[in-house]
Amino acid sequence: MTRTFFEESSLNTPKQNQILAALPAEEYARLLPHLELTQLPLGSVLHEPGVQMDNAYFPVTGIISLLYVMRSGASAEIGLTGNEGLVGVSLFMGGESTTSRAVTQNASASYQLKADILRKEFALGGPLQNLALRYTQALMTQMTQTAACNRHHKLDQQLCRWLLLSLDRLRGDELTMTQQLIANMLGVDLDGVAKALDKLQAAGLIRYTDGLITVMDRPGLEKRVCECYEVVKKEFSRLLPYKLTN
Repeated sequence: MTRTFFEESSLNTPKQNQILAALPAEEYARLLPHLELTQLPLGSVLHEPGVQMDNAYFPVTGIISLLYVMRSGASAEIGLTGNEGLVGVSLFMGGESTTSRAVTQNASASYQLKADILRKEFALGGPLQNLALRYTQALMTQMTQTAACNRHHKLDQQLCRWLLLSLDRLRGDELTMTQQLIANMLGVDLDGVAKALDKLQAAGLIRYTDGLITVMDRPGLEKRVCECYEVVKKEFSRLLPYKLTN
């Protein structure tokens, strides 16, 4: 199994999240009593667009997708996060809500933190502010590259990008995801997803059976994917793992 810059542990502890793990002892101890472990089944919605957010989430396992939802109900993924980051950036960027929906891509565990606690800690201008802003910069890169990718690259390349970014945040080489959910994430029609999966399977890169995607040839996926995956990976590698400097 290929290890990536997103490290994962089998234990559900706050320090399994990279932002919390990077906090100095004093700041970590101050936040610890306010962190509440929350188990999130597949499809759990952490926040809806336009609704005031009461909590931030620091994932320790699994993947959380950020989706833009149209008035028609159609949606497309604009970003995703795992234990390298947090959900709730708008809480410290000057807003009480966001235009996106946050939903779990698989069964996940996160540490929940009240919005007012996060804002108070961020306002101190200390380590958490530093770490949160660096993560936000990396997330913005992912979002802008996703927009460019969806406009300029073939669907099978987009699928490769999405698969690799997802697997970077999981253990192993398997991902449970129906074709309909993939279509929702990529903002494309179901028939297009089916054809893209068939193409990757015919090339021996993946095996897809009953909603389970198994990556058979990750190096092959990395050769087939467009430049967008590497751009995002390099930016996260530049900013992570988090190392505070004086």
